[in-house]
Order: sequence, then structure tokens, then C-alpha cells
Amino acid sequence: MKTYQLFLLSLLSALLLAFGWFPHGFVPLLFIAFVPLLIVEHAIFNNPQKYKTLTLFACSYLTFFTWNVLTTWWVKNASFGGAAMAIGCNALLMTITFMLFHKVKKRVGEKWGTLVFSCFWITFEFLHLDWDLTWTWLTIGNGFAPTLNWIQWYEYTGVFGGTLWVLITNCFIFKIVSDGSFRVSKKQIIGLGALLVLPILCSYIILAFYVDLKTNTNVVIVQPNIDPYNEKFISGYEVQLQKMLQLALQQTDTTTDYLVFPETALTEAIWEDEFMQSSSIKTLKEFLKPYPKLKIIIGASTAKVYQPDEALSSTARKFRSEDAYYDSYNTALQIDSSNLIQIYHKSKLVPGVEKMPFPFIFKHLGKLAIDLGGTTGSLGIQDERSVFVSLDGTIKAAPVVCYESVYGEYVSEYVKNGAQFIAIITNDGWWGDTPGYKQHLKYGALRAIETRRYVVRSANTGVSCVITNKGEIQQATNWWVPAVIKTQIKLNNELTFYTRYGDYIGRAAMYLSLLLILYSWLLRFKIIRK
Repeated sequence: MKTYQLFLLSLLSALLLAFGWFPHGFVPLLFIAFVPLLIVEHAIFNNPQKYKTLTLFACSYLTFFTWNVLTTWWVKNASFGGAAMAIGCNALLMTITFMLFHKVKKRVGEKWGTLVFSCFWITFEFLHLDWDLTWTWLTIGNGFAPTLNWIQWYEYTGVFGGTLWVLITNCFIFKIVSDGSFRVSKKQIIGLGALLVLPILCSYIILAFYVDLKTNTNVVIVQPNIDPYNEKFISGYEVQLQKMLQLALQQTDTTTDYLVFPETALTEAIWEDEFMQSSSIKTLKEFLKPYPKLKIIIGASTAKVYQPDEALSSTARKFRSEDAYYDSYNTALQIDSSNLIQIYHKSKLVPGVEKMPFPFIFKHLGKLAIDLGGTTGSLGIQDERSVFVSLDGTIKAAPVVCYESVYGEYVSEYVKNGAQFIAIITNDGWWGDTPGYKQHLKYGALRAIETRRYVVRSANTGVSCVITNKGEIQQATNWWVPAVIKTQIKLNNELTFYTRYGDYIGRAAMYLSLLLILYSWLLRFKIIRK
């Protein structure tokens, strides 16, 4: 095979991955998307004298860079530099993972190829969930978000079950075509059919026997549609709040249990030790008076002053004019008729946007982080996934802020802490009318299936909606229009298998990967023989 053919096959993999991704893709393409790249790796594996390792690096980087560009190009609308960093680094990490697979496969033998590739790729996705450069938008299992009837079993596996499904199917098809004869035996046809059909069949069986919930809660969701690039910073916070409350009044009544507003809906700078002095909080308290059972969930930009004897966080910043420190937060608040205001600080922050990666190294560069609304620099976080509790203790809500909804196990931690439904508050207007906000919406549906919780989604603009515990999107609003939704949701106290055990597939893949690497090293130094 000529070198240019290797690059053409690599590009074909990229196009299959991109055209298999939603919102405009054809999902079944994911089942063959890695096959051309695996053929490239196979050719280089079998011809080490003809091809250099650098050739495989260039081919795989072409695949992953092109895939990243074609599916996440819209990030540039928020920050061109941030997009370049996210796309370039993500493609590089994927390439390193593929190269490591190739290296270990050379030592342990081709018969181990499927296991090595699947374990290493899932390990990459798993480790990518929780570090300073996390960007898991293209976790392969996310690609099934448009075909929710195929993946109801995510309540047992989470998205890594989908990743494993895709990887094994690609490897199976690769083995069929790798000898060049393209002859398919009856056994191979049956095996491939089972791989493709059985998971879908299991999903429909789960749907057929699923018993729906009974407890109803009345919710109103507001989409104010305030332009995040202009109006949000030009018009006063009082004007913006009144606009949102006028929308809310269209559907709110004495039977309403929850009123949900989007991320950073309150643009007034609010100090957490002075909540009751805030003009915005006073306005919301006044709004609540005719509705004694109403709870308001709303996003805000808040800050906390550290006391002289209090330990400072790694994100604490010093006041310019005095010897004191404070932290800024992207916050969700629950406000009700009591004097207690419940607080949750967004803690899965967007790298380069809400936090400076590796603060112990780059702390003093935090002020250079991209400003996407409210506060610049690295924001503060909290360790616990706090839930909001009603006054009588009967209803518990998960306040999930924007980017946090992309992380399955992370969201499941709210549910472990008692959340009976999920409130996603977000501001998707930064990306414009692109695939970004549509993909973000669908990821919320994956969280609904994994936890079997209803999701109420309030977006400043984008799509506000209700998502059922089966992932069905209902009452979806249109892009770039003010809107208000009145709905009933069902509460759930049961924990799914995935909620209990989290990303166990990712952990198992990581441990297996370590064993495979150890085995390859033992072979290299001839401590054991094949």
C-alpha cells in the first residue's frame, strides 16, 4: 500500500466519524468509522521496514484532528484560541492513545489487538473525565444521543457501554476485511448481526417493561433569551431580572412548585455573606410572596470573602486595596419563602474559560482566562455535589450547571445525594446557532437515562425543555426566542445500577490497560516468553 493511500484511509475514518456524529450525522457510520484507520495501522504493523512510526502518527493525527474540527468547530464562536487549544490537544491525546495501542500490540501480538485497542481507548476517555484539560465532548458513547431507543441500557453501563459497543464492532468488521478477500462466512455474519442487534433489542425490551413513576411536581421553566455578547453586559441587572420575571408570570400560579431560570441569570455582583442586601435577591423574595410553596432555582455570579483565620483555596485572589482574599463562583441558588438561601458552586469548570489549568503552575495567569460572562479568571469550586431541598424535605433537586451535564458519573453523584430530579441551567448562546447547543441538549438526555431522572432544562437561549426519564425531549423551545414552559415532572427515589457503580467500565479498562502494558514490558525484557 502506498503512503498516500494510508493518508486517504485515515481521512476516510475522520469523515465517517464526523458524518456519524449528530445533529446532522448518520449514527450507524460509527460502527465502521475506525475500520479504515485500523487498516492503516495493520499495514504499518506488518511492514515495519517500509513505514516509519512517524507515518502512523501523522495518519492518526490527521484522523482525529479532522474529526475534532468537523464536530466541534463551533467552539471558536466563544474563543478562537480556546477552540484551537481544545481541538489540537484533544486530537493529540487521541493520537497518543492510538500510538500506545500500536506499540503494545507490536509486543503482545496481533491476536490481542481488539482487547488492547478497546481497553486503551476507553481508558483514555475515562481519564479524560477528571483532570485540568478535560474535554469529553467526543466520548464515543455520546454519539448515540440521537438514537435513545437503542441505548436504554445506559442505566446499567453509562456512555462507556456505547463506546465499548462501537469499538468491538469496528474491530470485528476490521478482522473480516483485513485479509483483503472480503469473504464473509456465515459465522461472521451471525456474529456481526448479534453485535449490532442484541443491544438494540435489549433496549426495546427495557422500554417495553419500564414502569413509569407516579409522583408529580409542577415546574415552570424560563428562557429569557438575553444576548450574552451584548445585552447581558449593556442593560442593567434590574432590567434583565424584570424581563425574566415578566416571562415567569405568564405561567406561574399557586400550584407551581419550582421556577427555574438559566445559568448566571442574576448579573448583579452578589457577596454570599450579604445575600439579604442584594437588590436582586430582594426582588425575588418579593416575587415569592403570593406563592408560598414556590422554590426558585436560578444561576448567579457570587463571591465569598475569606475570614482572616480561614484556609485559602488554590483559586483565592487578593483584593487590590486591602490585605484580604476572596473567591468568585458560577453559582446556582435556591430561594424560597424561608430566610435560607441554598447554594451550589459549579465545580466542573471549562478549561481556559472558567479556570486556568494546573493552577499550582499557572496560578498567576488565571486573569488571562477567557471571559464568558460575569467573572474572569479561575473560579472557585466545591467538593460535594450539593442538592437543593424543599422546606418540608420531601423534594430534592440536582442543580447541574451547564458543562457539568456532559459528565455522567459526576451527575450521578447528585442522585446519590438524594436528588429526585435534575435541573440543568445553562447559557448556550455563546456558540451561536451551531451544532454546539444541539449536542449539549442531547447530552442531557443521556443523563436522564443513566439516572432515570426527569430533567428540567433552562437555557438563556438555545433549547429549554423537559426531558423524561427515558430521554424523551418535550416542549422544546426554539433558538433565540424568549419562552416559558409549564410542565409536570415525575420524581424518582430509586438508584439505577449505573448511579450506584458509576463508570465501572472505564475503571476496568484502566486496570486491564495497566496489566497489558506490564505484560508488554515483561515480553520486551524477555522475563516471560510468548
